[in-house]
Amino acid sequence: MTFEQRILLQGRRKTAMELARHRLMVAVFLFIGAFSVMALRTVELGLVEKLAEPAERSAALPALAAGRADIVDRNGVLLATTLDTASLYADPALVMDAEDAARRLVGVLPGLSVAEVVAKLTSSRRFVWLKRKLTPAQQWRVNALGIPGLAFKPEEQRVYPHGRLAAHVLGYVDVDGQGLGGVEHFFNDRLTDPAHVGDRLALSLDARVQHALADELRTTMRAHSAAAAAGVVMDVASGEVLAMVSLPDFDPHQAGAATSEARFNRVTKGVYELGSTFKTFTMASALEIGAVRLGDSFDATEPLRISRFTIRDDHARNRHLTVPEIFAYSSNIGSARIAHQMGADIQQAFLGRLGLLRPATIELTEVGRPITPDRWRDVSTMTISYGHGIAVSPLQLANAIAATVNGGVLIPATLVKEFGVRESGVTDLQGQGPAAGQRVLSPATSRTMRQLMRLVVTHGTGGNGDAPGYRVGGKTGTAEKAVAGRYHRKALMSSFVGVFPIEAPRYLVLAVIDEPRGTKQTFGFAGGGWVAAPVVRNTILRAAPLLGVTPAVADERMTQRVALHMAAEDD
Repeated sequence: MTFEQRILLQGRRKTAMELARHRLMVAVFLFIGAFSVMALRTVELGLVEKLAEPAERSAALPALAAGRADIVDRNGVLLATTLDTASLYADPALVMDAEDAARRLVGVLPGLSVAEVVAKLTSSRRFVWLKRKLTPAQQWRVNALGIPGLAFKPEEQRVYPHGRLAAHVLGYVDVDGQGLGGVEHFFNDRLTDPAHVGDRLALSLDARVQHALADELRTTMRAHSAAAAAGVVMDVASGEVLAMVSLPDFDPHQAGAATSEARFNRVTKGVYELGSTFKTFTMASALEIGAVRLGDSFDATEPLRISRFTIRDDHARNRHLTVPEIFAYSSNIGSARIAHQMGADIQQAFLGRLGLLRPATIELTEVGRPITPDRWRDVSTMTISYGHGIAVSPLQLANAIAATVNGGVLIPATLVKEFGVRESGVTDLQGQGPAAGQRVLSPATSRTMRQLMRLVVTHGTGGNGDAPGYRVGGKTGTAEKAVAGRYHRKALMSSFVGVFPIEAPRYLVLAVIDEPRGTKQTFGFAGGGWVAAPVVRNTILRAAPLLGVTPAVADERMTQRVALHMAAEDD
């Protein structure tokens, strides 16, 4: 090859290499450009949606809750807590096939409606809620569908580990976590206060005692085909409520689906004529002012007529009755005579001091107002003496009975033990110390009333309320309900309140049964001594060991001395 040919070949090679280099550079730049476009588009899709999101979307998304304090019972048992959850929402503009997406969603979330989901997914809005508070399993199934345009919002779910237990006390929250009932509502601001979400609200309730009372009331409701029931267990020395049951009840997780009747708290909101349990206050006030003595007797040989009313005894003895007999045998006639002798002013003032003429004091907003006569006539004084013509809540009755037996001091009922314990110490509830009690009876009168209440159980109408070894004192109550303005003899409100151990009271148990029916076992009777007293007895037998009250042989000498005032003959 000549020199000129070699020069020509090298030139051609150099030209080819330059051309290849230029083509490679073009390819590199094209690749870089394409990659940049893709990267910019990815950023746009991630940011533009957020930047261009309409105000309605940001308004619809609630701020992530800072948390809600736990609620526990007096022993630290968890009653209410908050768990992390997720809520499903969609951007309709990103959903390609609304009808297909709706059908697939309903397939994994059966509570949704295809038509409603389609309407939301075809909306012109950029944000719509599809379902709030999904379970982890539901979230996983929705995620597995892979539908574009769907996303999850982190939220919180209020959970009640014991379900219906104490539902009326705990209450419930709405979908945004705001309290709507019970202590959840009463303490809503404190429970959601970021400075205190680490604190626990410790209630006075004992979950074990709550379960025992609820179980006994529910069993009695079924056995006697009753319409409803209510009950309370209270510490008579502190006013702490260890159990509060209202039946029928509801599931706080689905409070919106419950009937208004199920959500109604019969212990605090309901007010009822509670019958002969009121004889406790008639007797206490008369003994306190010296209007009667234990050895006094009153004529109960025949019904008492006043104005157009006739007062009769359900357990008629048809003779003169001593004061202890009037109480033990639950004589309406004897109680009416005592109240008439005592006078309306004294009766009204004493019931007022016991808190029976004003709404109960308790950490709930569901509190009923007592129903009292517009004018306190003589006939009102006589019928109120045995619990007719006045309506109060079961909680008010329990609180007043506690004051009658605890030495004579009225201590406001409470559902709170303490609000949180941190390393720094106890968080005070409302910046106040323990509520001071108000003396309403002398210790001597209180002691006599305890003896009389024991007499009711050992010699009177409350025998079915006796719990062996626990020395129960109590009082029965049976009241006819007013139906269409008239009392209905077969529609009864049957109750029994028991206190134990009666010589040194620690706890009170009240049971109220609404419209029970007599059974073969009760010989057709449906009064408080037959229906409600066994509930109290069984609750005491179950709860007393849990509360550290040990059974003991009763020393009945004091009660026997009171019994001496009863007539020697007993029909």
